[in-house]
Amino acid sequence: MTTWTTDELHRIGTADELQLSSRRGDGTLRPPVTIWVVRVDDDLFVRSAYGATNPWFVRAEASGSGHVSAGGVEKDVGFEQVGTGLHESIDAAYHAKYDHYGPKIVGTVVGPDAAPNTLRLVP
Repeated sequence: MTTWTTDELHRIGTADELQLSSRRGDGTLRPPVTIWVVRVDDDLFVRSAYGATNPWFVRAEASGSGHVSAGGVEKDVGFEQVGTGLHESIDAAYHAKYDHYGPKIVGTVVGPDAAPNTLRLVP
């Protein structure tokens, strides 16, 4: 299993936004979407701000793989659902990184309603 390097974790984890492309059935990449990304320990996570029916999330979850770009890092990744044990830490990471945008915006990616819409980025 491949892991993130310390440099990749730092560069992606501190980037304000991430470009995420999921793979089509033929292996080509879809156009990227811009989303927020957070780091918790040695993992990187993204959440769908508008629920599990958001088209980018549906495609990423269905394909299970894609490509990300942030902080000067380009990486092919897998997308994994996240178990329940990490959601409080992920919420805290979103608050620490993005609260300056205001509670209305951050509220779309934290809390129990956002938890099921979380994907771990696996290199």
